[in-house]
Amino acid sequence: MILLSAALLAAAQPALAFPLPQRQVAPVVSPSWDSEERRDRANEAKQVMRITGIKPGHVVADIGAGTGYYTVRVAPVVGPTGKVIAQDIVPRYLTGLRARVRRAGIKNVDFVLGSPSDPKLPSSGVDVALLIHMYHEIAQPYALLYRLRSAMKPDGRVAIVDLERSAEFHGMPKGLLVCEVEAVGFTLVSVTDIQPGYLAVFKPAPAKDPRSVKACRA
Repeated sequence: MILLSAALLAAAQPALAFPLPQRQVAPVVSPSWDSEERRDRANEAKQVMRITGIKPGHVVADIGAGTGYYTVRVAPVVGPTGKVIAQDIVPRYLTGLRARVRRAGIKNVDFVLGSPSDPKLPSSGVDVALLIHMYHEIAQPYALLYRLRSAMKPDGRVAIVDLERSAEFHGMPKGLLVCEVEAVGFTLVSVTDIQPGYLAVFKPAPAKDPRSVKACRA
């Protein structure tokens, strides 16, 4: 009953009930991060999928999907028994990604228009949530992460890739990232240096009362 009450309370709270980040938030400047060719040469997607254990049958949420670099690479891995949920807050990005997925003949992708404070994903339905080179652009990270937690399966994982530099320069220091994510009800599993940047993996922890969430200091 405590977990249920916390979840209902969070749903009833407006975004401003959660603290805003005590750091700069980078502007959204592009639907893609670097060229896909360079990212493939660095084996970025393969590293992330290996470390997070993405496999056939998984439901994977690509949050901030943009042009769909991960969407089109994860969809064949999870296969027809799995699904990718391509989520973004920019409607035209989703429009472009729909067209890309259609041209590629990919059938196991759903599309979700989220908001800065809510990914709007199905409850308890996600095995792996990917937030790749975009966490520093989330205007309301505590609200979004709190609601993302309710979308995760009990054994789900949240994977965040970013660069070890300040949000002002489109990155996120590791220590600050861990503080912010754990503040809303996640536990750090691992941090791995990859090319490029680092991959931080978290698992759901006991739910917290949203009124207790405090902003981390940079």
